Amino acid sequence: MTSTLKASPETCAWGYFDATLPRALEVESGETVVIETVSGGPEHTPPRGAGFHIPPELIEIHARSDRQLPGHILTGPVAVAGARPGHVLEVQILDVKLRQDWGWNLIRPLSGTLPDDFQTGRVENIPLDLDAMTARLSWGLDLPLKPFFGVMGVAPPVNWGRISTIQPRAHGGNIDNKELVAGTTLYLPVFAEGALFSCGDGHGAQGDGEVCVTAIETALEGTFRLVLRDDLDLSYPRAETPTHLITMGMHEDLDRCAEMALRDMISWIVARTGLSREDAYMLCSLAGDLRITQTVNGNKGVHMMMERILLDAKVSDGK
Repeated sequence: MTSTLKASPETCAWGYFDATLPRALEVESGETVVIETVSGGPEHTPPRGAGFHIPPELIEIHARSDRQLPGHILTGPVAVAGARPGHVLEVQILDVKLRQDWGWNLIRPLSGTLPDDFQTGRVENIPLDLDAMTARLSWGLDLPLKPFFGVMGVAPPVNWGRISTIQPRAHGGNIDNKELVAGTTLYLPVFAEGALFSCGDGHGAQGDGEVCVTAIETALEGTFRLVLRDDLDLSYPRAETPTHLITMGMHEDLDRCAEMALRDMISWIVARTGLSREDAYMLCSLAGDLRITQTVNGNKGVHMMMERILLDAKVSDGK
């Protein structure tokens, strides 16, 4: 069964996660849901008559919805029947499609990886070619598009209250990991009844780091299969691509981020292969890749990638 959740003032929260939000949709574990998202405030939207398609629901959200905290427009939440704290939500990202022919990019003084270097704010509207899957940058470069959702998360613990979407945390949220394209799977620990999955912050393309604060921000449609897992014990998000395992660390300090991602990868390798922690640590040093996810969201991000084929090989009897 496939359900569709469209973006609207009734189904979108602007700037926040909150475990007390009413459910926009409820599905059974294993069902598929198509979620439509929009992106940006009025200050990021091209002027009428500029030749771009502006989703009408974006204009309606601007007019009718309050931006309660600085952050992104999220569509949701989608409840998964039977989910409760201690479970894990497996988010299979089946497809990601562009919903409009433009994106936007922002440079803001006192923000980004170089907060003092750029003192003039700028918003660029970037044309997107949906057939060629390229973005035409202002100096003529056609940049390949690789769309993904910057924000995918479940509700935070109830005692956290209403939190901004900007800082990624244990519930996921603004992960900004460009590896999470169609064909990958994200695992999120559940902290509230129903899990309450939301997504937004569509990106047409982004580099590791997202250094100027934003990617090519745009409207996306995502197709997800939401599977409730009671056989996993996770306290932090993980992901899998067809070729790699991914662990994540999120903290104000990049060193702490790296430590978190590495520790979790060591634990995953030990659980998956039966190797000792020492052997797993060595393998991470020889074959694991620590990558900067983003450096601009308050809580920065580092993710570690490990090729699955290295872990699927049988451990020799002599080891």
